[in-house]
Amino acid sequence: MRAHRTSIFGAMSARATALGAINLGQGFPDTDGPAEILEAAVAAIREGRGNQYPPVHGLPELRRAVAAHQQRFYDLDVDPVDGVVIGTGASETLVAAILALVDEGDEVIVIEPYFDLYAAAIDLARGVRVAVPLVLVDSEFRLDLEAFRDAITGKTRLIVINSPHNPSGSMLSTEELSAIAALAIEHDLIVLADEAYEHLTFDDRVHRPIATLPGMWDRTVTVGSAGKSFSLTGWKVGWASGSPNLIAAVRAVRQNLSYVSSGPFQWAIAGGLALPDSYFADFATDLQRRRDQLVDGLVDCGLSPSKTAGTYFVVTDVRPLGFSTGADFCEHALTKAGVAAIPVQAFSDSAVGDPYVRWTFCKRDDVLDDAIARLNKTYGGLR
Repeated sequence: MRAHRTSIFGAMSARATALGAINLGQGFPDTDGPAEILEAAVAAIREGRGNQYPPVHGLPELRRAVAAHQQRFYDLDVDPVDGVVIGTGASETLVAAILALVDEGDEVIVIEPYFDLYAAAIDLARGVRVAVPLVLVDSEFRLDLEAFRDAITGKTRLIVINSPHNPSGSMLSTEELSAIAALAIEHDLIVLADEAYEHLTFDDRVHRPIATLPGMWDRTVTVGSAGKSFSLTGWKVGWASGSPNLIAAVRAVRQNLSYVSSGPFQWAIAGGLALPDSYFADFATDLQRRRDQLVDGLVDCGLSPSKTAGTYFVVTDVRPLGFSTGADFCEHALTKAGVAAIPVQAFSDSAVGDPYVRWTFCKRDDVLDDAIARLNKTYGGLR
C-alpha cells in the first residue's frame, strides 16, 4: 500500500488551507443539505434512535428506503432484507465489494481516469488493475469500446464502471452501457457500478443503471451515496444493492471493516430518500447553473472545458495556457492564483490524464466568483 499513502485530495486540501487558497479541488459542497434531513438526524439523536450500534447490515428502515428508491427511479425490484447493505459511505461499500469479489491475480477493468479509491482497493485485494482510457470526442470524454473489448482476458473477473463519471463528468451512453453488458455476459463477469452521482445529471440527461439492462441484474453490484445525493458528505452513509447472492459476499467483508456506523444519520437518510421528485430535480438544476458559472469563467481565462453531463466536476486542458501537465498548472494556480484544483494525472496509469485538471463547482456562487476572478487576474492575459 506504499503507493497509496498519500491522497491527492487530502494533500491539495491541506495546502489550500495553509495558503489561504480557494479549494476547487476536493468535491464537497460548502452548504448543508436539506433542513428536513438535518432535523431528522437531530431528532434521532435526541430520541435515542441510532446512538448505539445499528443492525450490522444497516437500519431496516434505510434498507427499505434504498429498495424503494431503486424501484421508484429505475423500476428495479430490490429485496430490502437480503439485497441491500449499508456502509460507511459509498467508499466502504466499493472497497468491500472489490475485496469480496476479487482474488489474488484476478484482473479488474477500470475506466481511466478513475477514482483513486479503486486502485487502492484492487491492490488490497491483490488484484491486477487494467485501465481502459476514455478518449476526447467533440469535447466529451467517451469510452473506447474496441480497447475495452481487447482488455478482457481469461483472467478478468470484475468490471468497475462509474457513471456519471468522476473525474471527467461524462456519462456512459446507452450504446456504451449495452456494449459493457454484452461483454460481461459473454465472459461471465461481474460489474461493480459506482452510481454515487446518479442524481447529479444535467441538460436533461437521465441516469440509467446498467443493472436495468437485460441479463445484468444477477451480475451487478450497484453503489449509491447519500453524501452526494443530499450534500452531506461528512455523514458517510452509502449502500450497495443487487441480487442477494452478490450482496451476501459484500456483506461478509463489509461487516469486518467498520462493522456499523452513522446510526442516527441512517434514520435521517431513510427519510431523505423519500423526498419528492422536485427535490432531486431542483438540486440538479442548481448544480447545472453553478457548472455553467464556473465553465464560463474558465473559458474567460483561456481554458477549454470538456462537456460535463453530471457530477460535481469539470475538466480542462491546460496546454492553451502554456502548461504541459495538469500537475504543473495546479502547482502554479495554487501558489500564484490562490486556487486549488486536482491534476487528472492522479487518476491515471497512462499519459491520458497528463494535460488535464479537474475543478469542482459544488461551491457557493460567491466562492466561484472569487476563484474565477483570481484565475482571470493570473491567466487572463495568457489567452
